[in-house]
Amino acid sequence: MPTSTEVAAHHWAFAVFLVVALGLCALMLVGAYFLGGRARARTKNTPYESGIDAVGSARLRLSAKFYLVAMFFVIFDVEALYLFAWSVSVRESGWIGFIEAAIFIFVLLAGLFYLVRIGALDWTPQRSKRQLKNTNNTPSNF
Repeated sequence: MPTSTEVAAHHWAFAVFLVVALGLCALMLVGAYFLGGRARARTKNTPYESGIDAVGSARLRLSAKFYLVAMFFVIFDVEALYLFAWSVSVRESGWIGFIEAAIFIFVLLAGLFYLVRIGALDWTPQRSKRQLKNTNNTPSNF
């Protein structure tokens, strides 16, 4: 059972760490405020991209498919990290770990096939699909 002095020492160490961390953050914020630039101009806050002036608004409405692809990337990227961690310890996990990883990969593939099946990864516009169907149904003169 730890004595009260040991417990107090642990609490004091955490309190000192917390005060130093918060003080360092405050020091950086105050330093940035005093050392930062103060120039004000009409074009100071306008976007600048490779020497080309901005045209239009930056508030564009994007298709939901962009967000879907971003979510799919994050999901499959995180799952790749799990597989990397498994591959590092493959010898220690043995056949049970191999079977679990195979089930995990099978679930991933099932999810990917489901996404392809419902068309979540299909980027072709609907009008292009209609045009493609119409060109396939036209009889040839040969």
